[in-house]
Amino acid sequence: MSVQEIRAEELKQRLDNGDKLFLLDVRDEYEYEISNIGGQLIPLAELPKRLSELNGGLEIVTVCKMGPRGVKAAELLQQKGFKNVSNLQGGIHAWSDRVDRKVRKY
Repeated sequence: MSVQEIRAEELKQRLDNGDKLFLLDVRDEYEYEISNIGGQLIPLAELPKRLSELNGGLEIVTVCKMGPRGVKAAELLQQKGFKNVSNLQGGIHAWSDRVDRKVRKY
């Protein structure tokens, strides 16, 4: 199953335009505390039990540190019937490099 990816610059532009997106941060809580871009935190390990917390009416963008966990989360969501899902390509690191250097890399 192929996961659609969104580049950090495109995500920033869409957020700035007011597009209604559901940012789903699938990292662990301690990582979220180090740096985040304001998404809803649901660690990947907890995601299968917490699907009811997602807004399936919005496009969901998964976010992790560098990409792989976000891809896994997006695949899981697609398998569970969520239609409009993409992953932030390169994760928080890409956001820090290309959009906002104040977002800490770790």
